[in-house]
Amino acid sequence: MPDVIVDFSIPEASMEILKFAVERQIPIVIATTGFSEEQLEKIKEAGEKIPVFQSYNMSYSVGVMKKIVAELAKLLEGTDIEIVETHHRRKIDSPSGTALILAESINQVFDHQLDYEYNRHSKREKRTNHEIGIHSIRGGTEAGTHSVIYFGEDESMELKHTVTSRSVFAEGALKAAKFLVHQENGVYNMDNMV
Repeated sequence: MPDVIVDFSIPEASMEILKFAVERQIPIVIATTGFSEEQLEKIKEAGEKIPVFQSYNMSYSVGVMKKIVAELAKLLEGTDIEIVETHHRRKIDSPSGTALILAESINQVFDHQLDYEYNRHSKREKRTNHEIGIHSIRGGTEAGTHSVIYFGEDESMELKHTVTSRSVFAEGALKAAKFLVHQENGVYNMDNMV
């Protein structure tokens, strides 16, 4: 019997793997993206029975970036914030889970008062002060790039994370697995390790 399961699959397969992990009482690291609200609820319920580590991005550096973008949002309050994510042409979900966790980290600073704007092409109105724009680019074999841009008056600041090899995600998953095998039942994420 394994000490821990690491899942990098698709949401439907993840649910079956999660069921197996709960039945066998095996901790599980879930690194899949694109879950529905119902599927996320099943992950939360599984955390009552086994240790579960769930993250949309297994890069430790992205965990650090999440903290930094929230701090910058506080320091640069009043700026227009845009998130741009780029991935390979085969990525199914859009926007990426990482773009969403970065947006959520920023939105927590503002008590969840910001709206996420995914689709400006059909709008004929100016940008509001209460939104985060989230943009997805798909092409080639790009492993993953995430930029958070803060636009102020006459200046802007950009924080960018680029992955050049998917081995980064495997290394992060192994760190998460080592962390998870010593935990009590519950749902953990990169915040618990950073």
